[in-house]
Amino acid sequence: MFIERQKELNFFNNILTRQRPGPAQMILLYGRRRVGKTALLLHWVESNNTPYTYWSAEKEPANLQRRKLYARLQNIPVRQAPIFDSWAELWEAVANLIGQKRHILILDEIPYAAEGDPATLSALQHAWDHYFQHSNIVLVLCGSQIKAMEALQFHQSPLFGRLTGQWHLQPLPFAALSKFLPDWSPEERVAAFAVVGGVPAYLNWLNPEISMAENIRQVMLDEGGMFLAEPAFLLYDEVREPQSYLAVLKAIGLGHHTLGDISNAAMIATSHLSTYLARLQDLKMVERRLPATTPPAQRRHSRQGRYHLQDPFFRFYFRFVAPFYDYLPFDNDKLLAKIKQELRAFVGQTTFEELAQQWVWQQGKAGGLPFVPDIVGSHWSRRVQVDVVAVNWAERQILLGECKWGHEAVSRQIVRELIERKMPLVARDLPDEGAGWKFHHALFARAGFTEAALAELVEANHGLAIDLPTLATQLV
Repeated sequence: MFIERQKELNFFNNILTRQRPGPAQMILLYGRRRVGKTALLLHWVESNNTPYTYWSAEKEPANLQRRKLYARLQNIPVRQAPIFDSWAELWEAVANLIGQKRHILILDEIPYAAEGDPATLSALQHAWDHYFQHSNIVLVLCGSQIKAMEALQFHQSPLFGRLTGQWHLQPLPFAALSKFLPDWSPEERVAAFAVVGGVPAYLNWLNPEISMAENIRQVMLDEGGMFLAEPAFLLYDEVREPQSYLAVLKAIGLGHHTLGDISNAAMIATSHLSTYLARLQDLKMVERRLPATTPPAQRRHSRQGRYHLQDPFFRFYFRFVAPFYDYLPFDNDKLLAKIKQELRAFVGQTTFEELAQQWVWQQGKAGGLPFVPDIVGSHWSRRVQVDVVAVNWAERQILLGECKWGHEAVSRQIVRELIERKMPLVARDLPDEGAGWKFHHALFARAGFTEAALAELVEANHGLAIDLPTLATQLV
């Protein structure tokens, strides 16, 4: 099932009509595994009339890789393809074969080819300079190893200066879940997004005919299923010493977010921990967050950073599954009881807050807020914590929002807690202790609002009251 990706398809369709720097194009497409790169490329090439060849490198000897690529180009059995002694020899043959014909050549998992022969990229650079850049080829380099693919754009790469476009493919947005899970309620889709995020493969693995709770029990915790093996599989493909990285991920997943707490929980000295965290950030598995109220000039050197797992499934896995992994599948009942008891709080503290922050971003950019935010996030200090914070530094305007994922409607007391107690404490954390700042307020509620709460928030204070149906409908 192919869903969404219109921006990406427009990008690739535009490539076919480009005349600068020439009709020949070398495009980079990368993103984490399971995010749908191959599906996107195949959907694109199959929806236009341009001849194409798709080839995916494997972890095998370089001469076999070259033979398979040429066989794919010729559409012949591998045993009938010639054996090439080098990538330079192969690319010369490819250039002679394609000539000046318009042709899309997709090289998937290109880092595997580079691992098999260190001369792979240099040979491709030479072929591009002498053959392909003067032809009508569209060359797409695709891969899942984030760091390796990003390195292709750096000055040290043989391909530096040759790429004519790049796209980092992201997971699908929350709005796409309505296509995968059309009969689920907004609450159920938020829970699903909290557990598996917007990764198309994970969403396809779920069974839309049963509840999220049953999917966790029957699908995600199924012995031998893909979900249980996924985190280790992703990590082992990217790093050496995976056990140390797993220890860091487990520590963060269990709620340790500061450098010292992670060090103690993972039993890794802080002097070494920074290296692991930097690598995990490069891989987009971990992100370092700062309070949205941290002034731009202080963000680089701030010591208030907290580390969080970036991928929703990693959060779920390392919060609930990893501590029980050694006992699975024999102690599923205990694990399921823990998930049942803590899942609601987990969803509210992670995904619901993030969706509210996304809503603020989108509304701000669309002109739906009193100001356009420079940054949207949350706020924390020794004094106070606020779920959703948006700041415009030049105008000195700030929005403070709270998220409530409980079953009861938001009351007037919760509104007053935000405005009368939290707002003054946040002001003390701002430059000049909030002098000259204009405050706005918002509440996001799963179960809606009481009439008294609406009167206090909207009528008396001109705040925003966003219930879950509104949030789910307006997110794009």
